[in-house]
Amino acid sequence: MTATTGPPPPPPEAGDDAVRLAAALVEVDSVNPGLVPGAPGEGEVVALLSARLTAAGFATSIVTPPGRPDRPSLVAISPGGGGGPTVALTGHLDTVGTEGMDEPFAARIEGDRLHGRGACDMKGGVAALVVAAEHLARRADPVRVVLALVADEEDLSLGTEAVLDALPGLGVRPDVALVAEPTWLARTTSLRGYALVEVVLRGRAAHSSQPAQGVNAVAHLGRLLAAVEARGRETAAGGGSLLVTVAGGGESPFVLAQQARAVLERRTVPGERAADALAEAQALVDGLRRDDPDVDARLTLLVAREAWRLDVDGPAADLAAALEHALGDACPADPFAAPYWMEAPLWQAAGVPALVCGPAGGGLHAADEWVDLRQVRAFTAAVVDAVTAWGAAARAH
Repeated sequence: MTATTGPPPPPPEAGDDAVRLAAALVEVDSVNPGLVPGAPGEGEVVALLSARLTAAGFATSIVTPPGRPDRPSLVAISPGGGGGPTVALTGHLDTVGTEGMDEPFAARIEGDRLHGRGACDMKGGVAALVVAAEHLARRADPVRVVLALVADEEDLSLGTEAVLDALPGLGVRPDVALVAEPTWLARTTSLRGYALVEVVLRGRAAHSSQPAQGVNAVAHLGRLLAAVEARGRETAAGGGSLLVTVAGGGESPFVLAQQARAVLERRTVPGERAADALAEAQALVDGLRRDDPDVDARLTLLVAREAWRLDVDGPAADLAAALEHALGDACPADPFAAPYWMEAPLWQAAGVPALVCGPAGGGLHAADEWVDLRQVRAFTAAVVDAVTAWGAAARAH
């Protein structure tokens, strides 16, 4: 009698299938219209993946944000596995714009590199998740797989928010979520959060030859910029950052500015609340007002996304360990503390422990974007092995 050693590994062609799918996804223009007005968004790539996964036996649903049918996300639930643990495999389908790129959707393969907009961020990771989910479904693994392939991550995360709202109605409650953003296959231990605060400074117009008769909002803006820079140096000591990314004001060279505007970006670390950036900005404005009572400002918190840290135990930590083991030597020795934000905190806030790991390459948001196809192949196989191992351990407990 032959001893059993667990389910067979995914066949080598799984990685090649993921490479072909990654190339097909890159060939589809899914530039985010929130970033580039008039861009097509995610509709065509959702249609492609929906047809493929429906044919593979998945129950597929198109999810859109309220009032935004033009921004679809795809939820695909594997057949069977209803009584076992549930894993969400998630990634975004939108990309940034293509300025400076000659053939952004040509999906050119050179050696082990796939070039094109979205190859690294993150159609290589999405392709690996889709193929891994298909293999898990074909082997009738008792783990229930939910693919959440979402819109708008590069802008406002409308897709993930809509999907999280829709999952209960679809009868889905994931035990864990794997976000396959590009991490060079490293275990991600933390993400920085961020907030944007708009400061509108109001002045009083007067002819520039008689400045005492008015209030120059641009002069107040200048002092605000200096105050933000000084505070930013203090913030950097704790791992965060504060800076002005947009500024302007004035209407005429010979008129004191009635209005000036600045957008402050605050990057936060775990333990800080992103929404506190509003109070931090208000304190800077109050300091200006103490020196000059004419300072008049309106502050608005435009967006706030929380920082995140990988759980030290529980489903996310267990799946992260299983994935690290499955990747073997392909997994970097050093974990990744990301200086930017990804959508893991949204899943975590919804009660779904999350982890972040995925294939990468270079040129994220740049003119020469590419993904390492060796990482795409390794990640595809590792997800199958890790989800299987994690599911077995979860059922045992």
